[in-house]
Amino acid sequence: MSTSRQTAGDSLTRASSRPRQSEFDSDGWLDVSVPIRTGIPEVRLEFVQHIDRGDPATVSQLTLGVHTGTHLDAPVHFIRNASGVDVLPLQALIGVARVIEVTEAQAVTAAHLIPYGIGAGERVLLRTRNSMRCWNTDEFVADYSYLSVDAATLLARRRVRMVGIDYLSIGGGDSGIEVHHILLGAGIVILEGLDLSKVSAGWHDLICLPLRLKGCDGSPARAFVRSRADACAS
Repeated sequence: MSTSRQTAGDSLTRASSRPRQSEFDSDGWLDVSVPIRTGIPEVRLEFVQHIDRGDPATVSQLTLGVHTGTHLDAPVHFIRNASGVDVLPLQALIGVARVIEVTEAQAVTAAHLIPYGIGAGERVLLRTRNSMRCWNTDEFVADYSYLSVDAATLLARRRVRMVGIDYLSIGGGDSGIEVHHILLGAGIVILEGLDLSKVSAGWHDLICLPLRLKGCDGSPARAFVRSRADACAS
């Protein structure tokens, strides 16, 4: 696909306008996924049976791309004969994550990340200006913030486990494909389409799980974070 509206091969499917997120529950978990609903391009959710039509049960059928809304990228998304989303390591998907805020620039560069001393095994979630502006419209936001090539190279060298960002592609413009290759080639799990508008910078517990789609290049995911101010990477 192109590297403008459909950067780096991702299906840049809009998820919705700003979702109404619930308040923190008693355990402190916040849903940072964006809702998938009918009417979004590439999404079709319809009733094949419904109690109101006299059927014995309500049954829905869902059709959508695997890179719709909040989703995970698997290595095979860009690397021939690589592994699929069904074998992403659980250690990358559940654990402590660090939310790093970079709102002053469109591209998150290595210079933005170096001061944090990011180490091996970390899960990094990037809170950019995307969270405050991109989910406020049903229109695709072309000038979204993204990870630069030098930042992707830094994270690969630091051997992080996961990188997440708050819009529909981790890469942008002409560098989007290269950013994906760098991260996926280093075995880093990519989480895209987060809404971090209600999440503060710092340490958080993270749970993010894909569907078990055998050999697939990606999957929609449900992601939750919980503030953990005194946590350290694990």
